[in-house]
Amino acid sequence: MVPKLRWIASIVCVWAGVAAAQGTRPVETVPGMPPVPDPTNLYSETRADKLSPAVAGALPRVYVPNRQGNDVTVIDPATMKVVDRFPVGINPQHVVPSWDLKTLWVTNNAEGRPDGSLTPIDPTTGKPGKTIMIEDPYNMYFSPDGKSAIVVAEALKRLDFRDPQTMALQYSIAVPQCKGINHADFSIDGRLAIFTCEFQGSLARVDLANRKVLGYLKLSRGGMPQDIRASPDGSTFFVADMKAGGVFVVDGATFTETGFIKTGIGSHGLYPSRDGTKLYVANRGTSHVYGPPKGKGSVSVIDFATRQVVATWPIPGGGSPDMGNVSVDGKVLWLSGRFDNLVYAIDTTTGEVRSIRVGKEPHGLTVWPQPGRYSLGHTGNMR
Repeated sequence: MVPKLRWIASIVCVWAGVAAAQGTRPVETVPGMPPVPDPTNLYSETRADKLSPAVAGALPRVYVPNRQGNDVTVIDPATMKVVDRFPVGINPQHVVPSWDLKTLWVTNNAEGRPDGSLTPIDPTTGKPGKTIMIEDPYNMYFSPDGKSAIVVAEALKRLDFRDPQTMALQYSIAVPQCKGINHADFSIDGRLAIFTCEFQGSLARVDLANRKVLGYLKLSRGGMPQDIRASPDGSTFFVADMKAGGVFVVDGATFTETGFIKTGIGSHGLYPSRDGTKLYVANRGTSHVYGPPKGKGSVSVIDFATRQVVATWPIPGGGSPDMGNVSVDGKVLWLSGRFDNLVYAIDTTTGEVRSIRVGKEPHGLTVWPQPGRYSLGHTGNMR
């Protein structure tokens, strides 16, 4: 077979699971990855009634990494009060649930310094454990089979695959044309991942099985892509773009840009609703990496089926909604207010906003526990 034709054929095979998902056939997943119960909805196992036995002893808490404070604020969601605060490493960026749901990892990337680290939190006590020193952990994901933690070494343009328990290095994949490699999501069959390249205005598609970059996609409008999430059937990816002020729509099989949904200034975080029908978009209120407090922040609600914005919730008095996740029951969207030193608790029925004061520059908070069988990382990309 001609090399180019062989390459095209391999891509078609890799995305066969997506094609199957569009019908009724089972999805053929990578070995070790849990099966996909509903090929039309990869979020089917993240409903409110789907809490795993693995999180039975977890305290209901919201964990907020404060980037400039070098600490984590802990909120009791029942009382809306801060109940703890503890130091971690330098520049904590995200609180990441482990694949097995037993540990929460704080990624301290120590921007511009050599002393990056990961701090584990025991969700049954809410207390930190012994910090592990590793290079540049800006963000972290987990391979769908649970065999690797994927440390996103942003400054190094590299993905470091590590033992998910000890964090010992297994191997690395260089992503040289992905400046600002940042967020990711995975194909429904677990074979591919798409990462956003924040400072290159593009996406990188990675073949997890063969450990290589398949290609890059330059987005239109000179963008600054941030979070990325798959559609319920896995065929489409939605990419929040801070400069474009909206969400790009990307076809997973062809890896092409197929649409754009205008949302608000500084589109940043993406979170599916608990029933998997809506996508919440956190619009940070600025199209720059840093911004002033009380910006024109808001949350847009996209209907997955129609790809239309069906509601917009402004932050009263201005704000900077950034990252977070949805409560177990789906009634509250928790987001960090990055430039306002606040956390927002947003009613997903009315859009009403309540605020809680936290540390300096809160970033990728997580709500715990969350429903799901396993975590793919970030602030709770659950499946």
